[in-house]
Amino acid sequence: MTDRTKKFVASDKRRKLILGASGAAATAATSPFWFNIAHAQNKAPIKVGFPTPLTGPFGTEAQDQVRCAEIAIKEFNESGGLNGRMAELLVRDDKLNPGEAATRTLELIEKEKVSFVVGALSAAVQLSVNNVCKERGIIYNSISQSDAISEIKDFSKYTFHEAMNPHMTSGAVARYAIPKFGKRVVFFTPDYAYGHEMLRGFQRAGKELGMETLADLRYPLGTSDYTSFFPRVQSLKPDILCMINFGRDLVNAAKQAYDFGITKQVKIVTPVLLISARMAAGPEPFEGVVGATSYYWKIEDSLPSAKAFNDRYRIAHPGTVPTDYGALGYAGVRAVLTAARNAKSTDSDKVIPALEALKYDFYKGPQSYRKCDHQSVQSLILLQSKSAANVRDKNDVFDVIGIDNGSDKMLRSCQELGHKA
Repeated sequence: MTDRTKKFVASDKRRKLILGASGAAATAATSPFWFNIAHAQNKAPIKVGFPTPLTGPFGTEAQDQVRCAEIAIKEFNESGGLNGRMAELLVRDDKLNPGEAATRTLELIEKEKVSFVVGALSAAVQLSVNNVCKERGIIYNSISQSDAISEIKDFSKYTFHEAMNPHMTSGAVARYAIPKFGKRVVFFTPDYAYGHEMLRGFQRAGKELGMETLADLRYPLGTSDYTSFFPRVQSLKPDILCMINFGRDLVNAAKQAYDFGITKQVKIVTPVLLISARMAAGPEPFEGVVGATSYYWKIEDSLPSAKAFNDRYRIAHPGTVPTDYGALGYAGVRAVLTAARNAKSTDSDKVIPALEALKYDFYKGPQSYRKCDHQSVQSLILLQSKSAANVRDKNDVFDVIGIDNGSDKMLRSCQELGHKA
């Protein structure tokens, strides 16, 4: 466990992350008792629960989610909060475990009395968090990819999904890669919800392009050795090896593919191309790898909202830039707080219509929540990893090779998901 991870875990166990100044409280000695009670209630902090896997294979991404969420909290407080009410971020380590996540979320709601929950970094974990929230009438804004969370069996009016979903992500990569690199594809598929949904999205888009699936090689979450798969890949001679790995799993798979010589024999694509994974592995294993992301900091060259967000992050964390999944932490928290301010309330039933009506550009261009399933409609950025020789800035490791602008056409229809409209 890294020192930074230990710091977050210790913080989770011993204290709440409280950002910004709180409103001044009237004292009982100088004011009537009823006035003090009303004043305290009016100035009570707005608590945002934030379960995320600070420990485990997604810890790097989770920690940046927290850093970026803190920026959203600070902005809200510095702009006056909600009629003087300040916001607090209460972080909990869900340990990438649905049961643990449910327990921590229940604590946040029943013990800490949070107004909203934002977070999670696993398809299965977010469904667990969502189930607790919807049973208790608390808005949950998920910042991890999932198709299922928007489907009628898991959805509720309290469920919002700020992150992209596997259908839109893997579909965009398939539509780019297959015409360019070829139709014969082998998949590395993590055997849990995220992997299954990414595979389905890629294959669905690929079917329209004449794609042929040569093999679907499954592995459990947290697998560290992929070398047994590579002889099969070589024997099949695919045009594309689609690695659906995420986080540390993606780092390991990319390094081993490079060491095995696979990168010289086949084009590697990954639905979610993470800057954190590329930084951890170095340039060689990722050279030429193609994928998609919800956010890449270099879009600041053409987008003022991205530049403003990046600058705030740089002030808080000099020499670094926000990551893709980190930025989702920022947007997820900022969205619920903005809607609360617009609704002039933290009551879920009043904030829900404000979220549904929200048209926002916090950091990456125009976004909005589709009313039927509360999925955030947003742009998707296609990337290709640079070679070491082409890296001029240590943080600028990708070329932007395309942007798929947000639209309902990127999504499965409301009817397919089981919604009436």
